Amino acid sequence: MTPAQTTDSRVSAGIIALAAITLLIGGAFAGLLVEGAHDFSGAWAAFDPYLLRVVRFTLWQAVLSTLLSVIPALFVARALSRHPRFFGRAFILQLFAVPLALPAIVAALGILALYGRAGYFAGLFSAVGGQGWPGIYGLSGILVAHVFFNLPLATRLFLEALQTIPADQWRLASQLGMAARPAFRLIEWPTLRAALPGVAGLVFMLCITSFTIVLTLGGGPAATTLEVGIYQALRFDFDPARAVALTLLQIALTFIVVLALTRLGANVVGDTTLPVAPRRYLSVDTTEASLNAVFIVLALLFVIGPMAATVSAGLGADLGRLAGEAAVRQATLTSAVLAFLSALLSVMLSLALTMARRALALRRRAGRRTLLEHATDTGAGFVLVVPPIVIGAGWFLLLRHAGDVFAIAPVMVVTVNSVMAMPFALRAVRPAYDAASERHERLCAQLGISGWARLRLVDWPSLRRPLATAFAFAMALSLGDLGVIALFGSDSVQTLPYLLLARMGSYRTQDAAGLALLLGLVCLTLVLAADWLGRDKVRNV
Repeated sequence: MTPAQTTDSRVSAGIIALAAITLLIGGAFAGLLVEGAHDFSGAWAAFDPYLLRVVRFTLWQAVLSTLLSVIPALFVARALSRHPRFFGRAFILQLFAVPLALPAIVAALGILALYGRAGYFAGLFSAVGGQGWPGIYGLSGILVAHVFFNLPLATRLFLEALQTIPADQWRLASQLGMAARPAFRLIEWPTLRAALPGVAGLVFMLCITSFTIVLTLGGGPAATTLEVGIYQALRFDFDPARAVALTLLQIALTFIVVLALTRLGANVVGDTTLPVAPRRYLSVDTTEASLNAVFIVLALLFVIGPMAATVSAGLGADLGRLAGEAAVRQATLTSAVLAFLSALLSVMLSLALTMARRALALRRRAGRRTLLEHATDTGAGFVLVVPPIVIGAGWFLLLRHAGDVFAIAPVMVVTVNSVMAMPFALRAVRPAYDAASERHERLCAQLGISGWARLRLVDWPSLRRPLATAFAFAMALSLGDLGVIALFGSDSVQTLPYLLLARMGSYRTQDAAGLALLLGLVCLTLVLAADWLGRDKVRNV
């Protein structure tokens, strides 16, 4: 690192951000190592048949969830691609984005309200089965919830890949009179096949690190994943040795999946030929149009069902009484404050890494990137390897010798949620900052404008909307998170997801439905605001 790099305030800010991330993740690993060294024999003894059964179920449910999400998404995406103009298509695509905004615990409650033992479909299932409907807890509930979240995501990704097919290919296929089947085999399938490994790997990663869904819908030891096992080992059994063993396995498994995901990333770019004519779609016969309509309607009903059930059950709760409860008001205030601080910290860290990466890239001479530049570019992505429950478990084990671990709950929630939201915040901030730097970098250097003055006078007008987008999205993610607060939460520190889980555990389902409606509406509003700000930013570029 050259002296010029060390004097740049942007590089200094990036170093501080990297140090904060390293401290958070390194502290978690330190807690695991200290606990493992303290009770090595106990940690080794924890690798028993039960642990292997948990690993097997973790992988099995992730594989099934991926297959049930990705395979139907191929048909739904192709159906939407074959019919680019029909009434309600834009609404369907927007509706498919809603599950990304819903907290997992809200979606789980909606699924229970729809398919549970006392759900809206319980009578129908009982009549069909000839006996009482047992409910949807266990593997079936986990699969339904994962498909609810990941089918719309995979559909949108596949549809985005299909839209990269050059218009010239469709023009040529139309001129040759190509039918639907050879068009799929020669034009659409190569693009979908290139995108398939990346999409399937992403869905598998989301399912293997799923915590809230398995916690609320697992239903017992037979349906326990590694992350839920970590939570149970610390909060119920207080078996630190088993928690260490589970955590190490979770880290190893996640690292392998992330490594495979990076090597099997989807190649969704089209050919290098430039389109010379508007895209033309092949004619769709009546049979194919009917099948496409069935795929779209079934996917729409599957996605909209839990959301409608959440709204219906929430409106049936005594919302006035809930609003008047001191516990609800305190949990709402706590959630709002912690989410605000998490979003603020996430945006600050993301901006610091973005500025440092740009400054180092501009100062780099011919040759390979320095280690510091590489760290500012990929440091935030490293947090994907270490799920929130793993970081929380490490710090839980590290701090339990120093005093009351539950007293540190606000700090842990803010820091972990802020770091976990950074990959999403960077996607909003980095392109805008790079574009602003491309326009103003030389002028700022000539005028000697740097540091806070540059950020306030030069960069802020271009970054205002991207930062607002990142802030809203990070705040929504933090509001709906249950991973860290599940470990560190207590009667004195409760967020809305934690209170919702407590009401579900005490069978106060109507109260839980009302809280889910409130939490879901707030998070959805924040994500829609982030989406609107992002679109407005694009229009104004």
